[in-house]
Amino acid sequence: MTDIVVGAERIGGPDGVLDDGQIREFVLRSLAGADLDGRSVCVIVPDGTRTCPMPLLLSAVHEALHGRATAITVLVALGTHAAMSPTQLDAHLGGPYPGVTVLNHEWWDPGTFVTLGDIDADRVADLSEGRLKRPVRVSLNRAVVEHDVCLVIGPVFPHEVVGFSGGNKYFFPGVAGQEIIDFSHWLGALITSADIIGTRGITPVRALIDRAAAMIPSRRLALCLVVRSGVGDLHAASFGPPEAAWAACADVSARTHVRYLDAPVRRVVSLVPVKYEDMWTGAKGFYKVEPVVADGGQVIVYAPHITRISEMHPEIEQIGYHCRDYFLKQWDRFSHHHWGVLAHSTHLRGAGTYDPVHGEQGRVTVTLATGIPEAVVRAANLDYLDPTLVDLDVLAADPDTLVVAQAGEVLYRLR
Repeated sequence: MTDIVVGAERIGGPDGVLDDGQIREFVLRSLAGADLDGRSVCVIVPDGTRTCPMPLLLSAVHEALHGRATAITVLVALGTHAAMSPTQLDAHLGGPYPGVTVLNHEWWDPGTFVTLGDIDADRVADLSEGRLKRPVRVSLNRAVVEHDVCLVIGPVFPHEVVGFSGGNKYFFPGVAGQEIIDFSHWLGALITSADIIGTRGITPVRALIDRAAAMIPSRRLALCLVVRSGVGDLHAASFGPPEAAWAACADVSARTHVRYLDAPVRRVVSLVPVKYEDMWTGAKGFYKVEPVVADGGQVIVYAPHITRISEMHPEIEQIGYHCRDYFLKQWDRFSHHHWGVLAHSTHLRGAGTYDPVHGEQGRVTVTLATGIPEAVVRAANLDYLDPTLVDLDVLAADPDTLVVAQAGEVLYRLR
């Protein structure tokens, strides 16, 4: 099935799976129709924390562009994740590809960035619906502006910061500077993960990153995807300007990546896959299930392979995990920290309350059954469970427990 969706072409839908031939033909046809002859192209792709058939897609992109484009650079949108090694990149991308340069987004190196300008305070207030009113500096990887065309390739999933991931999110925060990353994530945290995750349409965070993306001087295109979670098959693909291609796939993702329950459950056990190597990324196993847990219930994040909260963001181990109001009502204590770290803290702790008299009260208990030492887990204000004591068969047989395999991509919600 092929649809034209307000500026983007889409194939597939929520009820089927595309075969490799259909996908390759769509990529070749889409790029053949784009004005790319004699242009330099920066291809922006996700890292290994996103399920996506990158070897199939990039081989088709290479076939379509090799000999037409004057240069092809693949830029891995790490956000602030750890860099991928050459061996990991080859496995992830299916390369190497002749004539293609592959780069990690080196977010830790100021020399890799270029500043596009500022979004002024009044515009920020408008975009954020009054939640923030201060200017934000917009910077991103200089490879984006040093190429004539930027082609985003990546999946669309329900997302705890922006509503649905994909599209311009691969620029901001994917290959962005620290300030806009922190700013956008804190805006999402102010709304709260439980309220914004899986929200259709243009959320305040989506509005902010779309405005930032409009400042990019290069031409922007996107190949957006709806992936069968944990497997890599594609339900759908769309091509066009990032805003239109994203919207076409977000509509499918909303029908594909959301599971509805009739009533809340007392306990959820999230089985976190090994592609999430630390708690910074593995926390998606909590975000996607929080909405279906009853008040006073529990989420067990089961990931024996995870041994560190975050190597790239050790600050989180000192701050710990807290609800939004814990920070807002003590802002003088915390405002100097990276707002993206504070946002991550609120996302994994979930909904709750704080006041100076009664302290902090979480709506649910967050329990880590991981390889992270107990002392580290408890110091970070989370509950601990020895993963060797977890009997998944017993838990799965409990009518008050939901066990979620391949947790982190599919959102669970109440009807």
